[in-house]
Amino acid sequence: MSTITRRTALTAAGGLAATAADALARTAAAEPGAASPLFPLPQATIPILGEDRSFPVRRIYCIGRNYAAHAREMGSDPNREPPFFFQKPADAIQVVAPGQVGEHPYPTLTRNYHHEIELVAVLRSGGRDIPKERALDHVYGYATGLDMTRRDLQRGMGDQKKPWEIGKSFDHSAPITPITPADRSGHLPKGRIQLAVNDTVRQQADLSDMIWSVAEQIANLSGAFELMPGDIIFSGTPENVGPVVRGDVLRGSIAGLPDLAIRIV
Repeated sequence: MSTITRRTALTAAGGLAATAADALARTAAAEPGAASPLFPLPQATIPILGEDRSFPVRRIYCIGRNYAAHAREMGSDPNREPPFFFQKPADAIQVVAPGQVGEHPYPTLTRNYHHEIELVAVLRSGGRDIPKERALDHVYGYATGLDMTRRDLQRGMGDQKKPWEIGKSFDHSAPITPITPADRSGHLPKGRIQLAVNDTVRQQADLSDMIWSVAEQIANLSGAFELMPGDIIFSGTPENVGPVVRGDVLRGSIAGLPDLAIRIV
């Protein structure tokens, strides 16, 4: 049992990541008087299924409360709430190869660590104010992901009316499978999404149950941010999120994509 480790993912070269890095290097070299970096920073990447290329990650966007039953269990009214988004750092990804069980460290500071299974869309291109009808043209592919959450910290900060980034944005908080290009998977408007803990199903729904579709999420996000190649979007989780402890094995599945499995250590 093994994981494509954070170090491996961050140091992967070639393919899309190398192309982007080479372009940046050429641009910097062409600018008169351009200063060299004080030290190099690794590029977060996600492998592309069946290819020797990798996908460079620029930003991780996540939508909150995008399945009606989950919104209700979190105390919100899904019929009145507009979409809202938060971000994780790009190096929060933990890539797990299909057929493997990744070792996922239980994070510090929490006693209530929760799973959230999600469809992840990754963008090949971007822009501002993208119309919903053209939004899926910007999607390169999809992956199965987990938005791992320090729920007690998230709720505690929310109760204090403070930003709850500490509950969502931390090391290894975004386990993910390699990317399946959309020309193989299609755009997945429907299909089962499920998470089991120790072989007991906890979360189960259909992708068609999303309040805001992937296309609508892209359209909404592009009104607030200029989306760019390398942006990825965690598209929301179904109901029955819940706690995990060390030793638990989580298995997430989405119809048409590789499964994602991690063990909490």
